[in-house]
Amino acid sequence: MTFDPGSLADLLLIAPFHRWLGLKIVQQSDDHLELEMPWRDELVSNPAIGAAHGGILASLIDLTGLYTIIAVGGLAKATADLRVDYHRPATKGPLRATGQVIKLGKTISTAETHILDADGRLVASGRGAYLSA
Repeated sequence: MTFDPGSLADLLLIAPFHRWLGLKIVQQSDDHLELEMPWRDELVSNPAIGAAHGGILASLIDLTGLYTIIAVGGLAKATADLRVDYHRPATKGPLRATGQVIKLGKTISTAETHILDADGRLVASGRGAYLSA
């Protein structure tokens, strides 16, 4: 597979895990990025209520923040810190993640992400700090 390093959509496909998540760009602007992840049975960790695993939600927050930094022209090579808050079980999809740049820095940049379920309810949010060097 060959990728155009200038294309954010191609960057989303570089890692096998990112491809498995099925991330798609919904909207991109000067200061935010909106991604969508399809719902699949493999996401469920609590079959009694059909809720997605918290690690999947944390990964979606992390990746949305990282790619938001890249989308606005910043550098993000690795996650330095990640904070996640779970607000309610994610039991429907697709899940939509919106990342907003908080600060672009020379060595560390910060982005905040909100994840909504198919009904538009907030299921998780978080903030990540990303190393650029």
